[in-house]
Amino acid sequence: QVQLVESGGGSAQAGGSLKLSCAASGSTFGSYTMGWFRQAPGKEHEFVAAINWSDGSTYYADSVKGRFTISRDGAKNTVYLQMDSLKPEDTAVYYCAAKRWAVTRDRSGYPYWGQGIQVTVSS
Repeated sequence: QVQLVESGGGSAQAGGSLKLSCAASGSTFGSYTMGWFRQAPGKEHEFVAAINWSDGSTYYADSVKGRFTISRDGAKNTVYLQMDSLKPEDTAVYYCAAKRWAVTRDRSGYPYWGQGIQVTVSS
């Protein structure tokens, strides 16, 4: 049973940094895509970043490219989202998600989800 648990959220000031972790269990993830999504109050669920577990290829939303970095540690079955140069508009609940096979940016393709973790960025 695939289980995803996020940690590392909290508060930061604009320009600061936070690092989110997603601990994955219940499978070997060599054929998986791991993704991060977020949802701000009153807004649609938004793709943030994804990584192909097998080859480490990464994909980013334009809004976070150059500021956020997704990575994975295969030995720990953990995916990370390093968030630098944070902006108030990054405030949202962030979700870790997983799917088999190819990367997509549509949340409907991800059957496995974490519980979500709050990130708040103040001016």
